[in-house]
Amino acid sequence: MQNNMKKLKELGHEIHRLEQISALLGWDQETYIPKGAVNDRAEQQSVIQGILHSKITNPELGKVLKDLGADLNSLNVNGNYSDADRALIKNTARIYSKNVKLPKSLVEREAKETSIAQAKWVEARKKSDFSLFSPHLDLILQLQREKADLLGYEDERYDALLDDYEPWMKTKEIVEVFSKFQGKLKSFIDRIVSSKTSIDDSFLYKGYDNEKQKAFGVEILNSMGYSFTRGRLDVSAHPFTTTIGYDDIRITTRYNKNNFKTGIFGIIHEGGHGLYELGFSEEIRGTILAEGTSMGIHESQSRLWENVIGRSKPFWKAFFPKLKAFFPEPLNGVSPDQFYRAVNIVKPSLIRVEADEVTYSMHIIIRFNLERKLLNGELSVDMLPDAWNREYGEYLGIEPENDAEGVLQDIHWSGGMIGYFPTYALGNLYAAQIYDTLKKEVKDLDSELEEGNLKVVLDWLRKHIHRYGSIYNASELCKKVTGETLNPDYFMNYLESKYKQVYDL
Repeated sequence: MQNNMKKLKELGHEIHRLEQISALLGWDQETYIPKGAVNDRAEQQSVIQGILHSKITNPELGKVLKDLGADLNSLNVNGNYSDADRALIKNTARIYSKNVKLPKSLVEREAKETSIAQAKWVEARKKSDFSLFSPHLDLILQLQREKADLLGYEDERYDALLDDYEPWMKTKEIVEVFSKFQGKLKSFIDRIVSSKTSIDDSFLYKGYDNEKQKAFGVEILNSMGYSFTRGRLDVSAHPFTTTIGYDDIRITTRYNKNNFKTGIFGIIHEGGHGLYELGFSEEIRGTILAEGTSMGIHESQSRLWENVIGRSKPFWKAFFPKLKAFFPEPLNGVSPDQFYRAVNIVKPSLIRVEADEVTYSMHIIIRFNLERKLLNGELSVDMLPDAWNREYGEYLGIEPENDAEGVLQDIHWSGGMIGYFPTYALGNLYAAQIYDTLKKEVKDLDSELEEGNLKVVLDWLRKHIHRYGSIYNASELCKKVTGETLNPDYFMNYLESKYKQVYDL
C-alpha cells in the first residue's frame, strides 16, 4: 500500500510539473512573447499537452489507482485512508478516467487551436471586429462538443465541460442556485438605479499615472501578504493568475490612467487568487492536491479580497491617506467617505471585469446562458453578437455599441474555457458566505482593517481554506468552513446591508 501511494505521488508530481511548464508558456504568451512567435508557441503547447496527456493516461497510473482501491467508473475509493490520501486517490482517478476517454490527437489539436485563437482574439478585440475571431470560435466549439461527447454526461454537454472548473457539480445545480437569487438581484439593481442618491465618481477618471498605480498596488499586495520572492506582477490584456511552480505564483493586471479602478482592483483580485495558491500546506505540496478545489472557491478568494475587503469602508480608512499621497491632484478635496462611495457606485455597464459587485453576477448569468446555447447548437456563432446585445438589454438595460465592449471583451472562449464563467458568480456567493463566518470568528475585524492589518484576514483564510487545497471539494469545504452548503441568501444579505447605506435606501 505504501509503495503504491509513493508511486501515485511521484506520477502526480510529474503531471503537475508538466502543467506548470505549460502555464509558463501561456504566461509568456500573454505578457512578453514577440507577435511573430504565436505559431511557434501553438506548436510548443501542442507538444506539451500531448506529453501531458500520455502521462495522465499512463496504464501504470490506472493500475496503481485500482491497487489503491479506486473504482474508475464510480470514482469511489475503498480502504482506510486519511482525508488527504483519499482525496489524492479520488482526484487522480477523476483526472485519469476523464483523459483516457480523449484521444491524444484531440488534446494536441485543442492546445494548438486555442493558442492561435487567443492571439486572434487579441487582434479582433483591438480592432473591434468579431469576424476576425468568429471562425476560430466556431472551430473551438466543434472541439468542445467532440470533447464533451467523448467524456459523456448525464443531462447536457455542459456538464462534461463544467467539471473541469467546478468538479463534481452539475449544470442543473448552477441553474437552481442562480434562479434562487437572480430575481432578487434584478429587483435590487432596479431599486438602486431608481434611487435619488447621486454619487460623484468623476475624480476616479482624472488621470492616474500607471507607474504610480503599480507602486500603490505593490504596497497593497505587500500588506495582503503576497510574496514577491515567490511571485511577480506584470501587465496583460486580460488580468490573470498562474502557477508556474509551488514557489512561483504570478499575477497580472492592466492599467488605465483614466480609470483608477481598473488597475488597482485588478491587482487586489488577482492577489486574492495568488494568496490561495501560495497557501497550501506542506502535507499536500508537490501533489495534485496543491491547487484550488474549484474555480468557484478560487473566485471566492479573489472576490472576497477585491470587493468585501478591498471596497470596504474600514479598508479605505487605512489606505486612502496613502493613496492620496500617490495622487494628490486628482484626489484633491476628496474625503474618505466620498471615495468609498465612488468605488462602490452601482451602474449597469458593459465590461464585466470593471463591473460593480452588485451588477457583476448579471454579466455571468448572460455568459452562462449564451455558452450553453452555443455548445448545444441552439445558437450559431454568427448569431452570437446580436444575442449578446439582446441579453445585455434584457438583464442590464444597456447594449454594446461595438464588438470590443460586447462579445469580444473576454478571453475565455478563445482558450476553449467553456464552463468557466459560472464559477465567477459562484465565487461571489461563496465569498459572502465565508465572510459571514470570518466576521463572526475574528474579533473587531473592522477595527483591524482600519489599522491596515490585513494579516488577520490572511491568517484566517490560511487556517480555514488555503491549507486544504483540494482535499475537500467545494461543497464539503463550504460546509466545513461555514456550517452549511452554498446558500445565496448570504450574498443578497451582504449586498442589501452594504448598499442600503451607500445609496440611502
